[in-house]
Amino acid sequence: MAKEQRIKLSVNGRTYEKNVSVRQSLADFIREELNLTGTHLGCEHGVCGACTVLLNGRSARSCLTLAVQADGAEIVTVEGLGAADGTLHPLQDAFHRNFALQCGYCTPGFLITALELLRQNPNPSEEEVREALSGNLCRCTGYQAIVDAVLSMAGKPLA
Repeated sequence: MAKEQRIKLSVNGRTYEKNVSVRQSLADFIREELNLTGTHLGCEHGVCGACTVLLNGRSARSCLTLAVQADGAEIVTVEGLGAADGTLHPLQDAFHRNFALQCGYCTPGFLITALELLRQNPNPSEEEVREALSGNLCRCTGYQAIVDAVLSMAGKPLA
């Protein structure tokens, strides 16, 4: 019998209070309990970055974070980037304009990681972008289009 704990957290600006298994990952909680499937599970070992979310403003691998560890936290997933009316976040639009999307599996993690970078360093160099994104894996794009998309947002408002 799995032990449960009650948690309360904010995800994309909405507060949730739920009982969760103490062993449930934050990624599984987001996907299974909240039905927010934009957070992808690629490796479940924290290597690929597909599950990256913002946890209190910092990028975190949700496959390695337990849901109980997020009690009281503010989480932002890829679904929380765009506007309620479906308008893309400027960074999502930059990915679209720069052809930084292929299969899209890695895209949520790249977007969240790039958002954190641009909030911390609004004018990164190409080297800084590559370093920041180095923990995210993509099998389709060859990375240049992703780097170009992030660089295209340098110095621009992120909304």
